[in-house]
Amino acid sequence: MGTSLDIKIKRANKVYHAGEMLSGVVVISSKDAVQHQGVFLTMEGTVNLQLSAKSVGVFEAFYNSVKPIQIINNTIEMVKPGKFPSGKTEIPFEFPLHVKGNKVLYETYHGVFVNIQPQKAKVTPSPVDFTITPETLQNVKERAMLPKFLIRGHLNSTNCVITQPLTGELVVEHSDAAIRSIELQLVRVETCGCAEGYARDATEIQNIQMADGDVCRGLSVPIYMAFPRLFTCPTLETTNFKVEFEVNVVVLLHADHLITENFPLKLCRT
Repeated sequence: MGTSLDIKIKRANKVYHAGEMLSGVVVISSKDAVQHQGVFLTMEGTVNLQLSAKSVGVFEAFYNSVKPIQIINNTIEMVKPGKFPSGKTEIPFEFPLHVKGNKVLYETYHGVFVNIQPQKAKVTPSPVDFTITPETLQNVKERAMLPKFLIRGHLNSTNCVITQPLTGELVVEHSDAAIRSIELQLVRVETCGCAEGYARDATEIQNIQMADGDVCRGLSVPIYMAFPRLFTCPTLETTNFKVEFEVNVVVLLHADHLITENFPLKLCRT
């Protein structure tokens, strides 16, 4: 005798917001009649935090205190004890998406160190103009050895709607050294911790080449990056964890000089 159970959600994209009703059916299939002690359906929503391998042992007290944060936990009784007939039985259900207490229903997200099991915000454009020269660079050991260069550009906004691209432009005004490549690097920064300490890890999640070779001086190079759906989420900041994003403009010169300019981003969903 074989019995199978399947849960089917009515909404095809499986995207729900706080306050909405989650509905679907539980499908039970069996060749023979099945005796049962009742059917219960539980919906859970959690935020799971974990340290990277390099952080384990550094904050032992923190590591032991990193427990899943439960934001939803609802259980309903669908069927009282009895018997299912042979064949297919469909049991409809409905769950209101209400969080526990004053918790927030975060957008589902799977990162390297933070997993969240939606939120909306109003986005105010925040344009940024930038100039990159040897004098503006940080963390440079031998500044006098750098070739002379002048790069200007702007980002249309560092407050970004996650479903819309990051845009702007970059212009190489002058460079003594030939340029090999210009790239745009998207970085996700995950921070988790408690009073005992915090662990912070940055992960490159996307890299786009904007230009290949020694670009013409004075030529406007467009900046255009769509945010990858599976690796980004709205920027989050809570007591125990943060998920933030940054973008790096990376210029590689033929003399093996690597120039990087960093811009923090705030991602929102409208």
